Amino acid sequence: MNWQQTIAALETGSVRSAYRDETGNWQANVDAKQAILAAFKAGENTEFNGVYPGFVDKDNLPPRQFKVEDKVRLVPGGSSVRRGAYVAPGVIIMPPAYINIGAFVDSGTMVDSHALIGSCAQVGKNVHVSAAVQIGGVLEPVGAKPVIIEDDVFLGAGVVIVEGIVVKKGAVIAPGVSLSASVPVYDCVNQQMLEKGAAIPERAVVVPGTRPVKGDWGNELGLTMACALIVKYRDEKSDASLTLESVLR
Repeated sequence: MNWQQTIAALETGSVRSAYRDETGNWQANVDAKQAILAAFKAGENTEFNGVYPGFVDKDNLPPRQFKVEDKVRLVPGGSSVRRGAYVAPGVIIMPPAYINIGAFVDSGTMVDSHALIGSCAQVGKNVHVSAAVQIGGVLEPVGAKPVIIEDDVFLGAGVVIVEGIVVKKGAVIAPGVSLSASVPVYDCVNQQMLEKGAAIPERAVVVPGTRPVKGDWGNELGLTMACALIVKYRDEKSDASLTLESVLR
């Protein structure tokens, strides 16, 4: 496929910028990401008038516009979904929010105010993306996988997830947690430290934590560094507190 066909396929969800391999691990779709880069190279900056007066971007990558039959609720107030991003029926986008090219947002997901879903990021079904959540995008290098948020995940306000971190099904990431390849994650239930950049396990409940800075000077001043702590795994009580109200959808 040429870049035009690939961008169109990404937008319909028939092609994704990341996929599960035969072992169940997520991998980047290099061809799709190369097509996105080709689209940027082919486009020229233009002024968007009419619906988007005063905005300048690539002429071949305009913001998407939705109709009632798309069954996507895009609430007025400054949100934007770029061309080449897939948004499934049943998704709600509260203003202002931004979904970038190559992203995949599956059905039943709520994207709250001031949230970012970066280029090529993958968000599963029935995910709650709370206010000010930042889900990082990865276009380059093309072989690097984007952030993956699997089904039924709850992301609390202000969560930041970058550098290709995978959050597995049903996990709960508490407000203020930052996850990256360099942020250590400690599993307090199983009393172990996850490998660098490892996926957050299914149904894990993750909260912000700190750890002491090494060295006499750091100890003297009581300095600490950020980390993330798995404090429990979801149970029936957790599930009840996180039930998403169907009336909001």
